[in-house]
Amino acid sequence: MSDDDDLLEFIRARRWFGSKAREVSRAEVIERAVLRESDPMLELRLVEVRFDTGTHELYQLVASEGTFDALDDPRHARELVHMIRRGARVEAEDGVVELSPMSPAAAGQELREATPVSGEQSNSSIVFDSALILKVFRRLEAGVNPELELLRFLTAREFENVPRLAGWYEYSGHQLGATLGILQDYVSGAADGWKLALDSIAGGAESFHLRLRRLGEVTAQMHNILGSDAEDPSFCAERPPTEALGLLMATVDEEIEQAFLDLPDDPRLDPIRGRGEELRERLRMLTNIGSVGLAIRQHGDFHLGQTLWAQDWTILDFEGEPARSIAERRRKHSPLRDVAGMVRSFAYAASAARIIHGIDTPAGWEEQARTEFLDGYRDAVDSELVPSGPSLEKLLAVFELEKMAYELRYELNNRPDWVTIPVAGIVQMLESELPV
Repeated sequence: MSDDDDLLEFIRARRWFGSKAREVSRAEVIERAVLRESDPMLELRLVEVRFDTGTHELYQLVASEGTFDALDDPRHARELVHMIRRGARVEAEDGVVELSPMSPAAAGQELREATPVSGEQSNSSIVFDSALILKVFRRLEAGVNPELELLRFLTAREFENVPRLAGWYEYSGHQLGATLGILQDYVSGAADGWKLALDSIAGGAESFHLRLRRLGEVTAQMHNILGSDAEDPSFCAERPPTEALGLLMATVDEEIEQAFLDLPDDPRLDPIRGRGEELRERLRMLTNIGSVGLAIRQHGDFHLGQTLWAQDWTILDFEGEPARSIAERRRKHSPLRDVAGMVRSFAYAASAARIIHGIDTPAGWEEQARTEFLDGYRDAVDSELVPSGPSLEKLLAVFELEKMAYELRYELNNRPDWVTIPVAGIVQMLESELPV
């Protein structure tokens, strides 16, 4: 077996390799940068994986002597972090690797314990001394990763409800520029928002709902900052063009049409079967929105699983929806798209309690969660960013429809046992009164 065959076999076995169902023709190292020459050697490698269709994907390895990927070894992981904290510039064969601290005085004390985070799908993360976490982006795309861009902006403006960015490393070459990884504070002793929601359904809902009002405030404060810099094209709030609402409606209409196309013969889909046109008509009845507010950068994949609670909320994972390109994830939208993602997360928690734990959700739990979150959000958001009154409710309903159509397709393809959740949301949308 050749070295390239060994490399291909190694990559295909990794959890973070996202194209296991595709036919791969070869894997080849197309770029190298020596991070440390000896004791032992540490080398960054960019690997191109080619498919039989002629397309390709790019992946990152940090290799050492005798292994394709050495980040499970605490020595190598610590060395990479030390280089980021000190700052370094490493010449590659056809470009350069820049390792940059957020602050010039960020070197700090020596690190001891390095603990890989288990269960990740697309990245590799390592926690150091319960103080820092390094996220290594495995599959690379051209451009600045939104997580680096947004965390750098929020950290610089001292937004306290994200893990502070401590540093990052990136590659620049003739063919490609890409973010390789980020280093940030580790939030120790916090509870996952999704788990808190499920626990509250089993008991203790009152305290959780009060925390949701605070989550609404924190979300609004994040949005206020992300649209606050009139001098920075990436972070200034923009007035959408006149045709933006029509384009949004057309996009959501197509999402609904695709979701209802050839629904499988599954009795769980019976409550919505044949009602695609009815749902599209429902969308058309929301067209007369009026003001739509402003467009800003946003989280992009906002739900309870992206939050932690300790003494306050912390918002995580600003990469955006992984199925979308970096260009799409960097695009500005109404902040209500994030809001729709979170309120749909409440619906998921309410139904998942029965699917996962066999627990019935108390009557009114989801409605109260939604009310507390939205009330907190309205109280704190900059009034120019979002419309008010019925216009807000209508625009939010459009984004919820978009989300439900996505959920329906996702669950059918990945978790058929959960398809009842978007089905219930669609039925509720069809039977509820429209905002006036």
